[in-house]
Amino acid sequence: MTILIIEDEPRAARQLKNLLKNIEVDYQLLGILDTVKDSVEWFKNNRPPDLIFVDIQLADGLSFEIFQLVEVTAPIIFTTAFDQYAIQAFKVNSIDYLLKPVKKDALARAIKKYQKSSAQQTLSPDILKVLLGDIQKTAKKRTSILVKHGTAYVQLKVEDLLFAYSDDRITFGMTSSKRYMIDETLEELYKSLDPEIFFKINRGQIISKNSVLRVEQYFNHRVKLKITNAGEIQFIVSRQKTTDFKKWMNS
Repeated sequence: MTILIIEDEPRAARQLKNLLKNIEVDYQLLGILDTVKDSVEWFKNNRPPDLIFVDIQLADGLSFEIFQLVEVTAPIIFTTAFDQYAIQAFKVNSIDYLLKPVKKDALARAIKKYQKSSAQQTLSPDILKVLLGDIQKTAKKRTSILVKHGTAYVQLKVEDLLFAYSDDRITFGMTSSKRYMIDETLEELYKSLDPEIFFKINRGQIISKNSVLRVEQYFNHRVKLKITNAGEIQFIVSRQKTTDFKKWMNS
């Protein structure tokens, strides 16, 4: 059995890869992809795998976009941390899913279910449309973040967050007056925020649209940002995300 993993969070990808090694299944891992763009190119140039594990939200968009752009005949198991809005849509449409963090027993059951099934579960255009509609309708916008404040925790309003960044594997969030430590990875935080307001400009930084004071041309087709209360921190949009960032700023 050949398997493809589409997951943009390195820790989650490593965990899934390690779990696959620890269950009794004969498989070949064809690769790990982390963006909609790279996944589309992969499917255009490779034979489909026997099974695909794919996260719902990738760095450059929802993974559903992949299956709108290319025809994929392989069965799909989605992985998601967002049960509050995704699971009901999957249940209604009989789509397989695993909650993150993925557990060994749940993964083994999903593999066995796939092996016993004579019919491949693929995504038709009609199912895609329903899934996208259900998720977009029921998605809840996060309004607060639990942050460390001295020896205690306090609620930080998302609307007060100017930017967040990762430093030595610790996530920090900045408001107009204070820096807070956040007990989530930067990727976990980003996936819970409203994409109309927040953008992950590179692997280590998320900015609020409301914090952008100026956008400047930078070398190698990138842009540099002047951000409210940035101090000595530089904000440079990665080359791969510059085009999407400009579209986001214009939306």
